[in-house]
Amino acid sequence: MIAIIGGTFDPIHFGHLRPALEIMEQFSLTECRFIPSAKPPHRWQPEVSAEHRLNMTQLAIDGIKGFSLDDREYHRDGASYTVDTLKSIRAEIGNHTPLCMIVGLDAFQSFTQWRDWQTILKLAHLVVSSRPGYTYSPDTWAQPYLTDKPEKLKQEIAGNIFFAEVTQFDISATQIRKQLLNGYSASYLLPKSVAKYINKQRLYR
Repeated sequence: MIAIIGGTFDPIHFGHLRPALEIMEQFSLTECRFIPSAKPPHRWQPEVSAEHRLNMTQLAIDGIKGFSLDDREYHRDGASYTVDTLKSIRAEIGNHTPLCMIVGLDAFQSFTQWRDWQTILKLAHLVVSSRPGYTYSPDTWAQPYLTDKPEKLKQEIAGNIFFAEVTQFDISATQIRKQLLNGYSASYLLPKSVAKYINKQRLYR
């Protein structure tokens, strides 16, 4: 089973990395692909370029077995819609490999506002990771998709929603950017390699 985790990663931090690692181990994933969003729709645009965010993501996952960088959204014109990315991945891996998408509980709460959300569930499972400060009682629309059996995600290629309890880090990219803008250190919030890159490139100043 393959997983993807997307986001602006502006910058990537331990709140992205640790949950992905725990889910990878819990499901014995063969691969977890990190996909930086080049031009995220329906939200503010990232503060630094897609190239910088790709570089930071690669630095963050270097040496972690099973983690990989997927830059397809960087090379695609137009807004980076999740459904388009999943269609592209599904075309590559075929219709026999289970595919899951890791999303935070905060992002999941607006899932039905995503473009073609029903199609997304035909292409992949959703693994929803817990987030500090967020609770959720599944709406009526989600009921047919819910499962508490991890093995079901391996037996079927798509179409299930699983809520995963993970170590919760109360870290946000917004918080990190504010720290850096005010001249404070971001140590212990993100990998050292990413912190060094930010300092070298003088990002978020």
